[in-house]
Amino acid sequence: MAAVETTRPAPFGAITTYRAINSLSNVVLAFRAWNDARVTRKSLSKLSDRELDDIGLCRGDIELLGR
Repeated sequence: MAAVETTRPAPFGAITTYRAINSLSNVVLAFRAWNDARVTRKSLSKLSDRELDDIGLCRGDIELLGR
């Protein structure tokens, strides 16, 4: 039985294009995570100390969320 080489090199610029798209995707994901944490902190800041205590948080814990 003969062995056949089935791998081919990537087309010119394919790896660079992949890395650029992957980097852009990572930036978008980081922005979404930051924005989600920002919205959560803003919502929690509107709660009273009593409401925060009910969910097991204190004012100092709010800034630590999302980090």
